Amino acid sequence: MSEHSAIVRWQRGSDEFTRGRYSRRHEWRFDGGAVVPASAAPSNVRAPWSDPAGVDPEEALVAAIASCHMLWFLALAAERGFIVDRYEDGAAGTMQRVANGREAITDVVLHPRIVFGGERKPDAGEIAALHKSAHEHCYIANSVKSTIRIEGPP
Repeated sequence: MSEHSAIVRWQRGSDEFTRGRYSRRHEWRFDGGAVVPASAAPSNVRAPWSDPAGVDPEEALVAAIASCHMLWFLALAAERGFIVDRYEDGAAGTMQRVANGREAITDVVLHPRIVFGGERKPDAGEIAALHKSAHEHCYIANSVKSTIRIEGPP
């Protein structure tokens, strides 16, 4: 078992807090020293009360899923003797209404583009098997209810 933590820090800067006129800008601090500017998504809270330059929780969830999948894919490819020179994913998540009028990220689509190096390159079936195994191993994918699909060229 392992434990993972983050510090989320926000401070009021407006006297109109109870009227909803306050900044949603905040920061995420991680144990390795990284500090990430964060905010509510501009699609949920209009500017100036949100900051489009900040990472919002919804896109952070999509990035966490894509990152976890990539890290497992790389580990499994290396284990099988395939050399990955480059991996890029244009991941996208869809938010929609679910039961009781609530909203959720219901679907995440990964669009990995992978460049293999070396003499031995995987065929389409081997790439599909690597993605399947990476998805099954991914801690984040195992933690969410959303559908997660991998699309795109092998």
